[in-house]
Amino acid sequence: MTDTAVAPTETAAPTAAQKFSAEVLGTFVLVFFGVGAALATGTDVLTTGLAFGLTVVVMAYSLGRVTGGHFNPAVTVGAAVGGRLAWSHVPLYVVAQLLGAIAGAAVLWSVYQGIPGFSSEGSFGQNSFGDLSTYGLAWWAAFLVEAVTTMVFLMAILAVTDERNQHPALAPLAIGLTLAMIHFATIPLTGTSVNPARSIGPALFAGVDAIAQLWLFILAPLLGAALAGLLYPLLFGRHGEPVAGSGLRFGRRTPPGAVPGYGAPDAYQQQWNQQYGVPQPGQPGQPGQPGQAGQPPWPPQPPQQWQQPQYPAAPPPQSWPQQPPQAPPQWPTSDDDGQTQVRPPT
Repeated sequence: MTDTAVAPTETAAPTAAQKFSAEVLGTFVLVFFGVGAALATGTDVLTTGLAFGLTVVVMAYSLGRVTGGHFNPAVTVGAAVGGRLAWSHVPLYVVAQLLGAIAGAAVLWSVYQGIPGFSSEGSFGQNSFGDLSTYGLAWWAAFLVEAVTTMVFLMAILAVTDERNQHPALAPLAIGLTLAMIHFATIPLTGTSVNPARSIGPALFAGVDAIAQLWLFILAPLLGAALAGLLYPLLFGRHGEPVAGSGLRFGRRTPPGAVPGYGAPDAYQQQWNQQYGVPQPGQPGQPGQPGQAGQPPWPPQPPQQWQQPQYPAAPPPQSWPQQPPQAPPQWPTSDDDGQTQVRPPT
């Protein structure tokens, strides 16, 4: 019995219901575990920052193939401005993220009601500035912090999900570490938002003052994300045309492009560049299959240095001239007188 290599099929675009479910679930987990870590540790900077960052890593690896793992309205807006997502998809993403954040905060609030004497008023992991913040940070400084850190966050995301990036498998890890880095620096300043959904969910359970300050944690991240969407292609160029219906103009859909060193975008990059139906490794030389346009053949071939050297075939043996057969010697059977018999040698 021999093994037969089967070519994987092309990847299909996830449905709207799948995208909606993925964004709800991912944002729910982000708020539940991120804000939950802040409540459990008294907003310890290291623990809370790692909780938010690691949650993004896990959920992006888990659900990134479905939506790209946004879990953040600012990320969605930045992707649309940057030409990575059609504007028609933005409402679905944002509504799902808001529902996920509110549901995560609601479940967390319900859990903490089991603690005697617990009150979420003014102490439910909400973001804040001015008199409500740790350092009393002025509103304009808080706005600047949130806008700049969100811009850095989106620049990192757009860079690691770029089709030209040669290490797509590390993209979720880089994004999560960037978010953790931002938390380490800004938790004492604003509680770190960079995500309007993350701010809205807890604020609904933290009282009127927290709700009154939500405007800053909605506008500043959206502005920072939009700036990143504009700046990244301006500074570093594009692999191709923007996704149709995205950015500040309409453009045709870019044909699937190869990633140097990998041959084709992985599922995470496909979501971030809205490229569906990208052929996965198949039989080389067939239409639409790898083996063309720089895509690798299937099954994978061993490196050249591992292959057996091909030696030239040995030349055919020279044909020697054929000698005519020699007739066996005829021995006389008698002597000249015909009397004596002569026996041939044996």
